Amino acid sequence: MTTPGEEAPVTSDFVRSYVITGGRSLPSADELALHTLVTLAPERTLPLGAGPEVRAIWELCAGGYLSVAEVAGHLGLPVGVARLLLTDLSEQGHLLRRAEPPRAQNVDRATLEKVLHGLQSLIG
Repeated sequence: MTTPGEEAPVTSDFVRSYVITGGRSLPSADELALHTLVTLAPERTLPLGAGPEVRAIWELCAGGYLSVAEVAGHLGLPVGVARLLLTDLSEQGHLLRRAEPPRAQNVDRATLEKVLHGLQSLIG
């Protein structure tokens, strides 16, 4: 139980997902993938009438980039609900999104050996 003036922690145990999302359908996984990184856009203010979930997202993303999966995990919300709230904030211009970096390419053995020999000659 919380004291007057204290907000309860944001968890989906108390509020059903359809209440948080306003009954809207969840975005497709292609729109905002689990590994997409999000952070607050510079010089933005919290939207008027923001619910506790949006406030919690705002506080989390103020510290730097987090993946969509991390935001959902920190808030204890289903991933689909977190994706919907993040999509709303992104469409309103409050969030910056960064796609996953491309996978590293394999380097041929000769190049790796040259790097190794170069490091060995420096360390010596």
